[in-house]
Amino acid sequence: MFAQIRGTLLSIDTSTALIDVQGIGFQVGMPTLDLAALGPVGSEQIIYTSLIVRADALDLYGFIDLAERELFNRLLQVSGVGPKLALSALSSFSAGALQQLIIDEDVKRLTTISGLGKKTAQRLILELRGTLVAADDGSVANLNSRSSVDAEVSEALLGMGFSKAEIELASRGYSGPADNPSEQILYALKRLGGHQ
Repeated sequence: MFAQIRGTLLSIDTSTALIDVQGIGFQVGMPTLDLAALGPVGSEQIIYTSLIVRADALDLYGFIDLAERELFNRLLQVSGVGPKLALSALSSFSAGALQQLIIDEDVKRLTTISGLGKKTAQRLILELRGTLVAADDGSVANLNSRSSVDAEVSEALLGMGFSKAEIELASRGYSGPADNPSEQILYALKRLGGHQ
């Protein structure tokens, strides 16, 4: 629900953007880094969103890219981390930098995030470090994302009539974008077509 909105940027303040979607104004809480990257007022924006339902409110949070939204949702799964703290973390560091701090177990830098104490930083590391991995190019990938892309590729190729063994062999050696199932499917199809 509300995974993405597209509309006209009406205004920005220190923590939210107001987006007009066909006459309805959505107030979207966003990291300060994303707010700074938005185009000028009046420009069309695509925002990836996460709706948080509470007893007394419906809060919409938005991000410029999917990786940020996924990390935001992962942060919320950590005990003691709510939407405001998760947003504060993504306002202090980019998604990649924040994930790297977790991988490096850098409690000192994590506690520079407003509202994040030492115990919560340690809990963050404990609960998330095993699900994140540094990629060869220096970026950071999410292990669960990687497996979901693999599952999507496998499902698509199974639907085309290939066996699991054929798919596994054809997918070996793929070194393209880890988050692009289409590229991986094309790679596997070329190998399957060439019987390599």
